[in-house]
Amino acid sequence: MGNPLQEQLLKAGLASKKQAKKAEHEKRISRKQHDGNPPAATSNTAREEQTAKDLRNRELNRERLEETRLREQKAQVKQLIETNRIPQDGRGEPYHFAEQNKIKRIFVSEEMGDQLSRGQLAIVKLGAGYEVVPAKVARQIVSRDKEAVVVFHEKV
Repeated sequence: MGNPLQEQLLKAGLASKKQAKKAEHEKRISRKQHDGNPPAATSNTAREEQTAKDLRNRELNRERLEETRLREQKAQVKQLIETNRIPQDGRGEPYHFAEQNKIKRIFVSEEMGDQLSRGQLAIVKLGAGYEVVPAKVARQIVSRDKEAVVVFHEKV
C-alpha cells in the first residue's frame, strides 16, 4: 500500500505496524501544518517580517522623541520670554527693525532703545507679537530656537 522501505522493515521485524502508522500520522500532520512549505522558509520569512517591523517601530519612536523634544524646547522658549520680558512703553519712541523683509516697529523708552542698539537687550517673537528681553535670556533662547530671536546686536 505505501512505502517499500517501510514494508521491508515490517517483513524483517525491525518495525511494528503501530510504529509504521505513527510515522505515517506524523508525516500527514507535518504536511498539514506547513501546507507544503518547508519549516525553515516559513521561519525565515517570519524573522524578516519581524525585523522590518522592529525597524519601523524604532523609526516611529525616534520621530516621536524628536517631536517631543521640539515641543519641550518651544515651551521652554515661551516660558523664558514670559518670565523675563521687559514692559514696553506704549508712548515711547518707535524702534524699527526688519523681520522677513518687512519693517516692523515696537514702542520703547529712549533708554531701552539705546540698550537694544548696544546689545544689552534683544527683541524676540512671542506668538504674533514681539517682546524685549535681556541679552542673557536672548542667548538662552538662541540656544533653543534661533528663529525666536528677531533682533540681537550681540558683541562678537
